[in-house]
Amino acid sequence: MILLRQLLGDVLRRLRVRQGRTLREVSTLARVSLGYLSEVERGQKEASSELLASICGALGVPLSQVLREVSDQFALAELQAAPVLAEAPEHERIPLAESVPGSISDSVFPEVKDMVAA
Repeated sequence: MILLRQLLGDVLRRLRVRQGRTLREVSTLARVSLGYLSEVERGQKEASSELLASICGALGVPLSQVLREVSDQFALAELQAAPVLAEAPEHERIPLAESVPGSISDSVFPEVKDMVAA
């Protein structure tokens, strides 16, 4: 099963790491404990909308962008897990990265394949 909290945590962690920021920096700016932010990033805790807005503010990224990236990855994971699509002839399949403008390819989030395979 695909867990939204895991995909959300992956996106938040990736954004933080890309910025070269530490958990401590972001947790201080977001006014959330370092341990709780770590659990959110690892997909162990469900973050409230208020907490997500605070974390996104600390990262300087719009919440809508984070949710869009999570949505793209969720859709990709669903497509990869769908038995109907897996049985479709190759020429009838539409890769997500080509079908959704601005979507992120699965090479950016390779762990999605691992979650789906589990």
